[in-house]
Amino acid sequence: MRYLIILSSFLMSATTYAQNGVLTGTISASGNPLAYASVSLRGTSYGCTTDQYGIFKLAGIKPGEYVMVCSSIGYFAKHIRVKISGDTVIQNAELQEGSSKLSEVIVTGVSRATELRSNPVPIAVITRKEIQQSINTNIIDAITKGVPGVTAVTTGPNISKPFIRGLGYNRVLTLYDGIRQEGQQWGDEHGIEVDQYAMARAEVIKGPASLTYGSDALAGVINLIPYIPAGENGKLNGDWTTEYHTNNGLIASSLGLAYKKNDWKYAFWATGKTAHNYYNKVDGYVYNTAYQEYIFSGMARVDKPWGYSQFSAAAYNNKQEIPDGSRDSLTRRFTIQVAEGANDDIKNRPFAPVKWLTSYGITPLHQHIQHYRIYNKTEIKAGSGIFSTSLGWQQSVRREYNHPTQPEQPGLYVTLNTINYDFRYSPQVWHGWETSFGLNGIYQNNASKDATDFPIPDYGLFDIGAFAFAKKTFGKVDISGGIRYDTRHINWNDFYVGSNPTNGFEQKVSASDPAGKLQFPAFSHNYYGISGSLGFTYNISEHVLLKANIARGYRAPNITEIGSNGLDPGAHIVYLGNRNFKPEFSLQQDLGFIAYLKNADLALEVFNNNIENYIYQSRLNDENGNPVIIVPGNTTYQYQQSKARLYGAEFTFNLHPQATKWVEFDNSLAYVIGLNKNQKLIEQSNGAAKYLPFIPPLHWQSDLKFKWNASLGWFSKFWLRTGLDFFAAQNRFYALNDTETPTTGYTLAHAGVGSTIKRKSGKPICELFIQADNLFDVAYQSNLNRLKYFEYYTASPNGRSGIYNMGRNVSFKVVFTL
Repeated sequence: MRYLIILSSFLMSATTYAQNGVLTGTISASGNPLAYASVSLRGTSYGCTTDQYGIFKLAGIKPGEYVMVCSSIGYFAKHIRVKISGDTVIQNAELQEGSSKLSEVIVTGVSRATELRSNPVPIAVITRKEIQQSINTNIIDAITKGVPGVTAVTTGPNISKPFIRGLGYNRVLTLYDGIRQEGQQWGDEHGIEVDQYAMARAEVIKGPASLTYGSDALAGVINLIPYIPAGENGKLNGDWTTEYHTNNGLIASSLGLAYKKNDWKYAFWATGKTAHNYYNKVDGYVYNTAYQEYIFSGMARVDKPWGYSQFSAAAYNNKQEIPDGSRDSLTRRFTIQVAEGANDDIKNRPFAPVKWLTSYGITPLHQHIQHYRIYNKTEIKAGSGIFSTSLGWQQSVRREYNHPTQPEQPGLYVTLNTINYDFRYSPQVWHGWETSFGLNGIYQNNASKDATDFPIPDYGLFDIGAFAFAKKTFGKVDISGGIRYDTRHINWNDFYVGSNPTNGFEQKVSASDPAGKLQFPAFSHNYYGISGSLGFTYNISEHVLLKANIARGYRAPNITEIGSNGLDPGAHIVYLGNRNFKPEFSLQQDLGFIAYLKNADLALEVFNNNIENYIYQSRLNDENGNPVIIVPGNTTYQYQQSKARLYGAEFTFNLHPQATKWVEFDNSLAYVIGLNKNQKLIEQSNGAAKYLPFIPPLHWQSDLKFKWNASLGWFSKFWLRTGLDFFAAQNRFYALNDTETPTTGYTLAHAGVGSTIKRKSGKPICELFIQADNLFDVAYQSNLNRLKYFEYYTASPNGRSGIYNMGRNVSFKVVFTL
């Protein structure tokens, strides 16, 4: 494969360097070489990273004047005008250290690499360092702690579904290295199947990103960039992370290895996690919240003057318990289901054995998720343009075991196969215009296997969209925008279920089976939509920016919204869809003000989002006002559609005085209101349906950090931080049929300390982190925690209903440098 890639690109690159020039030099910071910094020529395909000595080299550059952009995370970008002739030009650059992220180079949400500061779309970046310096059980939790406006619907400690400004599920598109992540993300208890320890950074687009990615990016995009350990050429490099949590006994270990030989780079990651049930002072140990997770991934990449090609693969395996809230009505001790149907007496189930509560074993009632991913990314420099492709295959296998009398029989068993494709071309800059054109989409096939419950039909899906993007700078104004057209076809055949004589449950049967009943009548439909955006960034000065953007987003209904008609065992919900639903369209306006001052960062972002055909879940009651129970012990939800409006703001104020560089004070505030615009329903419900479900409350976060670069023996680079998370009460909720209930406010404190341990030679051995969340062991329920509604009784002796969030948790983490 290596020689095939080189040979296929030789003729293309052979004429590139005739009469062309070379740009080389050293990038440094504080007088020291800066390894792995990015160097590019603005508006072109020329770009590279520095080696371990801070040296870079760009060859084959056509003669002319360019702007060289030098950047690295944690430093301010530098712009230098250079004139290229047919000779070698030497240009060095010194970067200034800073905590502002205004100038980091990113690639998410736009069609070619651009600087964060010049992009009018609200985008945030969370780095690997920030991910490491907080307690996380998955990567989405890390993002919610570091990016204002991002929250998560959770089902236990290891399942978090991202929400951006009050919008989630299939409205948030999650990417892994630019490849859209496709699992069974329609369900509440379906998490993100990625390795949290293998992330270099996460990039978050707030707002419609349909222009680049099409459907399912109505709320925004989260792009997870894998981490590749850096090191010397020809030497095996890597790091090993080990972590322990006191609350649920989490034991985690992750190994990352990388090897670079000239133009070739290889990387491998292996991660394992196991945890028992988590604890809080209201519920004690919350039965059935343990999990085991194992992930393996690898990558091979070649970088040549003509571009690069990369092959990657990953295998994810997770056994995850899901609680059902079953407990004794008087003692509030958790109980376990041992019988089914008429033999199951919910009020007289046996207590969960004490030894099970802190056991690392997985109970028979759990879900088993496997996810496999193989993909290729190739980028070829065609003259001064770039042609890039992404091709991938994914398989998601989900089994949910909910039969205590037959623990080996899955209730839900679905297999989803997805093919991803993406083709883009960014031609040479023409009169200052940077343009890109692309075509991308997915093909999917989902099938039920040996199951007893069928919430969705077997279906096929084909999605394709084309877009055009343009950007130009006029003096102090950067303007960018584009347009896109998408079409999605989804279909399924008649789906019959009937009795399975071998186990007494239902099974999928053929249409000719005389005992079969039609659960999902055949369906075929095309959805299509036009989306786009237009925005500008006005550089009031080098450090003060004004941004404005208007975008139209598009999303086709997902499979549960149009096709569901059955029990999802892991969610304990019977979903009822509506095949007449129309696609969602949003029109969002964003306005932002950003200032990087000498001693502080200041950012204010406000947004207003109007959505046509908004789809949401609502509990179903009968005509007498009683909850509809189709499957005993499980609630019934029916999808609804109406107009909606969401508006709000995020405010960030980070203080980093130059006179006292050892102290940082970071603050953020996020607030969103979601309104249901179905006036008829609001009037009929006496205002209970006024607000949208799953809207986070006002959230204020404050963090104070102290840093000392002094050394003490083997210890150096000490840091200490402490902070508060304040969540206001949420009284603006979707109250119809008790779909949601009010949530009281709460304040959580956290603290942490860390240091680098070095050998006498100065080479680092490891980094040590000790951190605590919920320091004062507050008993609380997040309004986005689904376990809040896992309750069998209308009243309890202690006045507490549902399951509470995790109590105090202390984490010990060590990252060894290999």
